[in-house]
Amino acid sequence: MPGATPRRSRRRVTPGKAAGVSFRPRRLQAALFDFDGVIMDSETALYESWRNTYAAHGCHLPLDKWAANVGGYNYDVFDPLAYLEEQTGRALDRDVVNGARRACYLHRVYQLGEMPGISDAFAAVKSAGLKLAAVSSSSRNWVPAHLKRLNLLSCFDAIVCGDEVDNVKPDPAVYHLALNRLRADPDRVFVVEDSPKGVAAARAASLYCIAVPNSVTRASRLHGYDKLLESLDKQPFTDVLGEVEKELADRYAGRL
Repeated sequence: MPGATPRRSRRRVTPGKAAGVSFRPRRLQAALFDFDGVIMDSETALYESWRNTYAAHGCHLPLDKWAANVGGYNYDVFDPLAYLEEQTGRALDRDVVNGARRACYLHRVYQLGEMPGISDAFAAVKSAGLKLAAVSSSSRNWVPAHLKRLNLLSCFDAIVCGDEVDNVKPDPAVYHLALNRLRADPDRVFVVEDSPKGVAAARAASLYCIAVPNSVTRASRLHGYDKLLESLDKQPFTDVLGEVEKELADRYAGRL
């Protein structure tokens, strides 16, 4: 329009990339830990209970067959009772066999302590100001009771269990519920898992995943994780937090 003040051309500036402004990494908000096999090694105890049951019937339960179930225990991939019947060549009273096995398993599990490095990992998480959640396919009758027994319950800002959702891992529902309860941004959260089903659930929820296999899940084919740790006590968890935060910040910066 004649006489109008000339408009200045506008140059689009990418956030964090303006001249003289360096990118500032977004801080982590939360850490989500699986329970069975990560916080407490109930997975090894469970396999041993089935292995002992097989031995009592003169049979052997290969770890690679059992490992297919780890992380969910719906026996939808491998049915240990059906396989035992196949090995013995006869029908079994499943309720009796499983009842005896479960009694031995529970006796053993209530003697278990926390996994090596867990307390230090939790201390590092809380010291960094992050929220902490336990996210498990197990039930609300199982996870909080053991966390209380292990004197770890007070560490958590949220506990999410499999009986609170329609589908357990590898479905991501438990992780979606955890994010909602913590009001956390998925780009600022990481998960610690030990099993193929757990890693798959974290990936399906678009979460950064640290895999820490135990003696049972090492027989599984773990893939899809972002970082692999041999154990939680092999390096200071503060170092792990720093590495994860940097990797997530780099990913975020790459999307700007």
